[in-house]
Amino acid sequence: MAGQRNLVRTLGLSYVIIFVIANIIGSGVYKKIAPMAAELHSSVWILMAWVVAGIITILGALSNAEVAGLLADTGGEYVYLKKIYNRFFAFIYGWSLFTVIESATISSLAYIFAQSLNSILPIPDILPSLHDVTIGGIFFPFQDFGVKLTAILLILVLTALNISGLKSGAWVSKAILTMVFIGLLLIVGFGLTSHVAKPADFMNFSDLSNGTVTFSSFFTAMLAAFWAYQGWVSVGFIGGEVKDANRNLPKGIVAGVFVVIVIYLLVNVTYLALLSIPQLEQVHAAGNQIAAIEAVRSFWGAGGVLFISLLILLTTLGCTNATILTGARPYYAMANDRLFFPSIGKINKANVPGHSLFWQGIWASVLVLSGTFDQLTDMIIFAVFIFYGATTLGVFILRRKMPDVHRPYKVWGYPFVPAIYIVFCVVLFFNTILTRPREAAIGMVLILTGIPVYFLLQKKSA
Repeated sequence: MAGQRNLVRTLGLSYVIIFVIANIIGSGVYKKIAPMAAELHSSVWILMAWVVAGIITILGALSNAEVAGLLADTGGEYVYLKKIYNRFFAFIYGWSLFTVIESATISSLAYIFAQSLNSILPIPDILPSLHDVTIGGIFFPFQDFGVKLTAILLILVLTALNISGLKSGAWVSKAILTMVFIGLLLIVGFGLTSHVAKPADFMNFSDLSNGTVTFSSFFTAMLAAFWAYQGWVSVGFIGGEVKDANRNLPKGIVAGVFVVIVIYLLVNVTYLALLSIPQLEQVHAAGNQIAAIEAVRSFWGAGGVLFISLLILLTTLGCTNATILTGARPYYAMANDRLFFPSIGKINKANVPGHSLFWQGIWASVLVLSGTFDQLTDMIIFAVFIFYGATTLGVFILRRKMPDVHRPYKVWGYPFVPAIYIVFCVVLFFNTILTRPREAAIGMVLILTGIPVYFLLQKKSA
């Protein structure tokens, strides 16, 4: 189209790695060890769960990297699925991103940020007389309204920042991630060398053979770890803005995920050296405590609590910003394919999809008011693994459909690596239906609402 602005390839490998890490490291590194302790009751098994979940994540990243290297473009999985399958399936994926996967992730991260801020600087309660106002007896939009408004304000400010230009959003992610790295390294360094730490006796390898851990409990614990690893695939959404994307995307994905696995193991070893399993189980039972805060409190006292609370603020701020930045790109790609509303496909003067960012921010803000964050988290994991498995299956499909096309990267261990990951995705799908039927049903309903929208858009573009 004449006069149509196009996305500019300005991001190198270092920014790709930054986006991968920034999209992954969120609240999970601070919170998820407590529910894992409640499931496994063993420090050795907890670390095993982190390692196995990390390995499976790497298998998915390795498989995804081949597809990303071959089909790198703005929109990430949306573009891949359109090429592997068809426009309809790609639209359903993009619709799922908009209705729950990306937007709900933004909402949840922003809400965690607001809660952490509230623990440091109490946020005034707003409109307490409307606390009992309900929508269908399910949603209570005015409960904790001050915290929710803070979360919405964060979403809108970060959205405005990213509308102003990609480089400014990327710079914020890089600066925040640097501070988070320093903070986590301080916790590891001072925690493991403190007088409280007991690295010599906190690992009891006899737990591996005592039979107290079942496949079900280990799998449930891994689900907690998967939430902490969630988000690595989002960097593919900005493929059209990455220099030499066919090489830099696969390299960045694998390098970023590997760095996160190492960080998570170091941090969780530190938690386990500072807090006993019964203490971690008590943190989980309390409901309103965070394992990282209790670990730092054990050797730094009240000053440490302030430090870790500020670090959680920074981490969730960085992850929210990275998710906003990358999340809006698939809708832009869909609109250019006439599979989304036309205005979403426009690029602003800063060469970013401003309309897409705007409407993503609006819907994410609406989801904040729902307040159903735990439920949304389960639905996010259920939904994304459907499409993770579909993309990995694409490794086999594309090798048959496009056997002679140059691949900058070929998945290591083919065909076993992608096959193992696909099997895992299938198991996760059915396990969620069995153990979380309500969340699975709601997730499927949200995904399937895209069907009438697809045919409506097709009718309008005909």
